[in-house]
Amino acid sequence: MLTIGDLSRATGVKVPTIRYYEQMGLIAPAERSEGNQRRYSSDERDRLAFIRHARDLGLTLDAIRELIDLSQHPERPCHDADRIAAEQLSAVRRKIARLQKLEAELVRITSHCHSDQVRDCYVIRALANHELCHDEHD
Repeated sequence: MLTIGDLSRATGVKVPTIRYYEQMGLIAPAERSEGNQRRYSSDERDRLAFIRHARDLGLTLDAIRELIDLSQHPERPCHDADRIAAEQLSAVRRKIARLQKLEAELVRITSHCHSDQVRDCYVIRALANHELCHDEHD
């Protein structure tokens, strides 16, 4: 059995986050020692590692909850798991595209700034006047 501190060190998940996941029902409520200390099994450690990896990939708690449910039914087809992963991949690609637009705009406005004084700084002017931007980037 692992204490909450041991579980935290084993998975890299902070103690308050472990408590939160427990409250949200993503991990089973901890057993308690006679001194009322939380005690976790290797199953909870494995579940927490699963959650941590899913969060590292940007999955939402709802998606993780669905994946946990799917993992408890190994006989089911994996198309729902594939769908969840594909949706996350699409979201990541949209974020990357947005970040690439932001990068291009920042490169553009910084390359236009050749002044030594703020009053002539293109970066300041571009930030003050959105019309100087090349693309929309909200």
